Amino acid sequence: MKYIYILQQALGWIIVIYWLYQLIISACALIQFKEKPLIKNKKHKFMMILPAHNESSVIGALIESLQSLDYPKELYDIYVIADNCTDNTAQIAKDLGAIVYERFDEKKKTKGFAMQWFLNQKIKENADYDAFCVFDADNVVDKNFLNAMNKKLCQGEEIVQGYRDIKNPADSWISAGYALFYWMMNRFYHLARYNLGLSPLINGTGFMVDFNLIKPTGWDTITLTEDIEFSLKNIAKGRKLGWATDAIVYDEQPTEFKQSWSQRSRWTVGHLQCMKYYTKDLAEGIIEYRTLMNFDGFLYLMGIPMMIVTFLLLAINTIIFLADGMSAGMLIFNYLKYIVATFIVPVLTAIFVMIIEKKPIKKMWKGILLYPVFMGSWIVINIKCLIKPNTEWEKIEHKRNVKINDM
Repeated sequence: MKYIYILQQALGWIIVIYWLYQLIISACALIQFKEKPLIKNKKHKFMMILPAHNESSVIGALIESLQSLDYPKELYDIYVIADNCTDNTAQIAKDLGAIVYERFDEKKKTKGFAMQWFLNQKIKENADYDAFCVFDADNVVDKNFLNAMNKKLCQGEEIVQGYRDIKNPADSWISAGYALFYWMMNRFYHLARYNLGLSPLINGTGFMVDFNLIKPTGWDTITLTEDIEFSLKNIAKGRKLGWATDAIVYDEQPTEFKQSWSQRSRWTVGHLQCMKYYTKDLAEGIIEYRTLMNFDGFLYLMGIPMMIVTFLLLAINTIIFLADGMSAGMLIFNYLKYIVATFIVPVLTAIFVMIIEKKPIKKMWKGILLYPVFMGSWIVINIKCLIKPNTEWEKIEHKRNVKINDM
């Protein structure tokens, strides 16, 4: 039993230190830091890239929102990658004035492959663009988006994530769960790290990349989460990513549990793939660059291992309590500590974020009450994917044809 006690203490301290670190970093989201100075004053030229697979119901609203941006029209072009489409997505995009590239590849269907295929062509053309922005077909974009991203380029930033807001937060408790999760990530992960001089992460949509940055290698991602992979590859090289709170994109979230399960399973498998391919690179980056930023990027990958450590600690505590003849009440109390930390604290944090972000709390009450279920199901998804990580890309149906003026 001596060694079990030692293991219990060691695991307990690992968990405490890990979450204390996360808490300290997150607190920096509440501090206002001085904005970076401009190192140049220029209106840059952008590619607006819209990968789309059978998105005829929503692609029009996105294109119209991009055409309405408060930015010189001659300084950005809208490209739609009609990826393995069997509907009229390509024709709708053409009719609205977008430049359409149609791609058909039954073996390589993911967004990452579509980006790779398209950007390789633009690199070969030596296309006259300073940067590109990427959007999901279901998005609508705030009119100030490009002004905000242009400013970040002028500040010398090469990769910048915009503020990912939600088109349909109150449609169901599932979409509400996503909204709460993203609002918390925007504030307490991305903004907090940006304020502290660490690196946020690219978050799937609404991000900008300096075109010159990818010219040597192209968009060479291989996992199911190309955004996180691209982020971690750059962090491992010592490159800090940026954050733009005022570059807002509105994203449609799943409303049904089955869709959500499929999507989050893909994210978890992608996370596991990133652990497999990039843990070593991130660890080597810590040694080479000796910065907290590289260590923080490494810790991002440790989310699932920390879940395993927590379950292992719970199992050891149970063994010790039973061996010591502890009462059932003490055992239940031990579990309650983890339940409160895992499920109740995030609910209180979500409410706090909604207050400071000025989000409408009243219409979100069902999502707030069921947020522990949403996050708890994610734990189940992680366990399932650890046991059987065979998830492939599946399309999420988008139906909310919301205009930017409705947001």
